Amino acid sequence: MADTERQVSTTAGRRAGLRAYMALGVFIAIIIGLYLGQPDSFSRWMTALHVVAVISWMAGLLYMPRLFIYHSDAAPGSEQSETFKVMEQRLLKVIMNPAMMITWGLGLYLAWDVFRFQGGWLHAKIALVVLLTVVHVLFSRAVRGFAADGPRRSPRYWRMMNEAPTLLMIAIVILVIVKPF
Repeated sequence: MADTERQVSTTAGRRAGLRAYMALGVFIAIIIGLYLGQPDSFSRWMTALHVVAVISWMAGLLYMPRLFIYHSDAAPGSEQSETFKVMEQRLLKVIMNPAMMITWGLGLYLAWDVFRFQGGWLHAKIALVVLLTVVHVLFSRAVRGFAADGPRRSPRYWRMMNEAPTLLMIAIVILVIVKPF
């Protein structure tokens, strides 16, 4: 089997999905272990893991539109288009979706445990994370659209959409660090 065929096979996709679920299980086991073994510093550990999840999620949100730009230029059904479909599916399912879920889970835990849902900056941050999640959903729909060889948006559109996660990230970081209100 050629390398390209191996990368786009259904079996390879299932293995990647299985590895993602296994990684999520290991992550949950780590959280339980930290809760039991490090109760005094548990919130600091959760903050660190939250930041790691955010970085992973943002990496996917920043990379996905770049894939869409190149995929928009590939002829539907071409080998290049099929390769982009696999890349987009795996990025979404193996990195972005788990990272988003972990980000939300740990973020809500921290908002409750550390901040008691107090502070205007926290409410504004959560609102911006909701918008970031909307961008994630739009990217997920685009992945499905590309997978079905449906209508495509222009590379210019995806270049502009590439800015949305960046602008939201900048605003969120400022809210978290500066806490202006």
